[in-house]
Amino acid sequence: MFAISACSKRDPILPGVRSDIFDSNEVIVQNKDVPDLSESVTNISGDTNCEYRQDAMNVIWLADKKVWSGFATNTAVKSNQSPICNGNFIYTGLSTGEVIKINTNTKKPIWVSDVYRANNLTGGASVVDIVAHVGLDGRYVYAGGLGDAFCKLNANNGNIVWCLNISVPVDFIMVDDFIFVVGTDNNLYAINKNDGDVYWKTEIKKQVKPIYEKNIITVGKQQINYKNGEIIK
Repeated sequence: MFAISACSKRDPILPGVRSDIFDSNEVIVQNKDVPDLSESVTNISGDTNCEYRQDAMNVIWLADKKVWSGFATNTAVKSNQSPICNGNFIYTGLSTGEVIKINTNTKKPIWVSDVYRANNLTGGASVVDIVAHVGLDGRYVYAGGLGDAFCKLNANNGNIVWCLNISVPVDFIMVDDFIFVVGTDNNLYAINKNDGDVYWKTEIKKQVKPIYEKNIITVGKQQINYKNGEIIK
């Protein structure tokens, strides 16, 4: 038996009735300055040494042994998705738009949580792959996929703490209490990881993983002020 935390209506991947994860599809930008932060990244999505690997068919392996097999999709967006490890558990995102926590001793799921917008189940966008590595930070998992959702999940039970209508194509970074996320809408978002408030967003030229060093965010060749999102050069 494992818990299911999810999105909407009837899920074609797993049985059961799901509840919406969004109060609103609109991303509200607060237009506030980010407070002083550390000079370097404190956590990067997927930033753990993990001996498990994952293939494009949602199968997780330990060396040449199959640990767990999810539902394969007909098509999958190319990615370098791989699990992150924490003690006897692994967390990973799937091409079905789901994040899963697996007990490595029993090889069974603890929970599965949907990370995609509700209307993607009922005739909306069909691409819901989670291609960015999930991030684990203390008691919470952060994950974003191509199904228009970036979410904070309770690592213990998979329950959703908050979600934003942001589609995520690349890995994100965490600095203290803030997450910097590149969206498929060509914006970089500064998100307070405690409550999901978006302090600012700024337009970017390239959808690549952000880099943070000495209080400057670099996305491709652009340098961005972390406090207010203004382009430095």
